[in-house]
Amino acid sequence: MRLSNGLSLNGHPSGRHFLQIPGPSNVPDRILRAMDYPTIDHRGPEFQQLGRSVLGGMRRIFQTDGPVVIYPSSGTGAWEAALVNTLSPGDAVLMCETGHFASLWKRMADRLGLAVEFIPGDWRHGADPGAIEARLAADDGHRFKAVCVVHNETSTGVTSRIDEVRRAIDRAKHPALLMVDTISSLGSVDYRHDEWGVDVSVAGSQKGLMLPPGLSFNAISAKALEAARNARMPRSYWDWSEMLGPNANGFFPYTPATNLLYGLHEAIAMLLEEGLPNVFARHRRHAEATRSAVRGWGLDILCQDPGGHSPVLTAVVMPEGHSADALRKLALENFNLSLGQGLSKLSGRVFRIGHLGDFNDLTLLGTLGGVEMALGLAGVPHRKGGVQAAMDSLAASAPKAPRTERAAA
Repeated sequence: MRLSNGLSLNGHPSGRHFLQIPGPSNVPDRILRAMDYPTIDHRGPEFQQLGRSVLGGMRRIFQTDGPVVIYPSSGTGAWEAALVNTLSPGDAVLMCETGHFASLWKRMADRLGLAVEFIPGDWRHGADPGAIEARLAADDGHRFKAVCVVHNETSTGVTSRIDEVRRAIDRAKHPALLMVDTISSLGSVDYRHDEWGVDVSVAGSQKGLMLPPGLSFNAISAKALEAARNARMPRSYWDWSEMLGPNANGFFPYTPATNLLYGLHEAIAMLLEEGLPNVFARHRRHAEATRSAVRGWGLDILCQDPGGHSPVLTAVVMPEGHSADALRKLALENFNLSLGQGLSKLSGRVFRIGHLGDFNDLTLLGTLGGVEMALGLAGVPHRKGGVQAAMDSLAASAPKAPRTERAAA
């Protein structure tokens, strides 16, 4: 029997476990070592320095000058915080059906007593700015109080163009708040909270931030803060006002996840050392190489929008009559490789290759090699050579290394 972390009750497999689901992503050693530190007094001066550092650092990651709130929770908590801090019972909200996680956010809004209109989608394209603009332009009474969009839909491998959504709202001259789920894109995909006019951004720790699950985030605009003053949705644990007071001095209103904050401090340092533009370029490059492999195998990529391919993951459609879950089982049992499963209506029909976070060329090639071998073992009709196509893509797009004096000699 093999456990989910690669351990076996009949012995320990050699080598590392390839955790190539689209989150939680692999936690680098630097972050693990940073978390391996005694817990300190969360009311003391040492913690105050840490708190100020991570709160300021997250503003740089979100690319915002506004406040960022950090919760000890999964991203689901930050979804709820975004809604309950800005809206009142019965408020109308416009959402877009882009996949499983957009559907879950919609279900939460329904349960909170909001009136949700869900723009239908086929799970193969991102949010349609034209459809959003048309619906808002017809809303003469400004009934809609918020537009909620998932930036990178983890279930489908499709990224929506948030800057175009912002322009659509502006063309409709509509005052609705723009709320964006960037849980699987922050730290991996170019995201600009201020420049794109986002009012509330929602994020989590376990994807591009390279941490274990357990932290979530709201980046908040001045417009959203103003809305929070008049919102009547019940809130206590998620209340921004309870957070922002202590946060101003680097503290939290309740016991924070101190050791995760150590890891967050290190994650921010790693991202800024590499440089956010370089981080985003690396993810785009690995995504393109992965798509080259899938095309080389002759398989279908779920995302049908060439401009919406995710830099974070690639969802692969199985040929008719073949089970994605059977393939995933073979990959785990034979190669210690975990691939993402298809969610809800995609169950058994797709598998997802995560290529995000602490990730390099050789990690990608090992992952794709495992997939290609598993396709053969599972008897899935495909062409050989997908890994070679990825290698060619990586070689053609490799960043030019600086010449050293020894190399120049």
